Amino acid sequence: MKLTLKEIQQPIVGDMKAFEENFRKSMKTKVLLLDKITNYIIRSKGKQMRPMFVFLVAGAVGKIEESTHRGAALIELLHTATLVHDDVVDDANYRRGFFSINALWKNKVAVLVGDYLLSRGLLLAVDNGDFSLLKIVSTAVKEMSEGELLQMEKARKLDITEEVYYEVIRQKTASLIAACCGVGAASTGANEELITRMKVFGEKVGMAFQIKDDLFDFGKDEIGKPRGIDIKEKKMTLPLIYALRNADWSTRRKIINKIKNKTDDPKEVQAVIDFVINSGGLDYAQQKMETFYQEALSMLSDLPESEYRTSLQQLVEFTILRKK
Repeated sequence: MKLTLKEIQQPIVGDMKAFEENFRKSMKTKVLLLDKITNYIIRSKGKQMRPMFVFLVAGAVGKIEESTHRGAALIELLHTATLVHDDVVDDANYRRGFFSINALWKNKVAVLVGDYLLSRGLLLAVDNGDFSLLKIVSTAVKEMSEGELLQMEKARKLDITEEVYYEVIRQKTASLIAACCGVGAASTGANEELITRMKVFGEKVGMAFQIKDDLFDFGKDEIGKPRGIDIKEKKMTLPLIYALRNADWSTRRKIINKIKNKTDDPKEVQAVIDFVINSGGLDYAQQKMETFYQEALSMLSDLPESEYRTSLQQLVEFTILRKK
């Protein structure tokens, strides 16, 4: 039976409640416009899976401390800052079904709000001497930026290889989940070997998570993001990379032409989707996702049995079995 996030949260329900209160306090400001916007951000928050990874890893490897709560807030502040900035970069009007900050208050305000959130996260860490946590999270933010720029660079030529694709998603998506797990372990005073192990665990979860997201673009599940969005945005995802790699020269050239020049036509987008499905691209990506998923689960087997480890395993399963 598939569990809900609320059920998975059971061992950390008190910690998550305290986190929400602390996160709300960490965003308070005397500037009325900024306070109005940060309240809107709190109301439109997502599933909060990243703080869950922080708390569950901390509980699974040691004991949840005050530094764990600060680490969870640090992750969420810096992650929210990157999302606000991403919406400006992408000219996106919606985020999780809500209007984006830039859609409601324009780009200039959105950039400044992102800067504010970033500074609050930095100060939270510096004021409490959480330099090891700050290093982990700052490294992730650096990698997320590099991954985004690498993807933009490759999107122009549509020549991305499977190896480069893995590097893009490792930086763009997996680095942040790796940081959550690293912060969770580091906040308990764990040694470097265990911190590194938990970061690798989080990275594998993140890789599987992103490949799952790629599969949604081809309508593998009835629920999820609209079909063909990645194709319209000329993003080279794993199913498409595999299909192009195994196509003959003329077919490859025809499909690349459709992606470069004809994605405004729904029929052409559907033709690309059909090509990927018929080429076995979805099955290949599914297999790769399963490999990362199983590798992540196997890394939990060395941790002592506990309700935290069980919930952590369930959270990993939730990220892979989700419908959106």
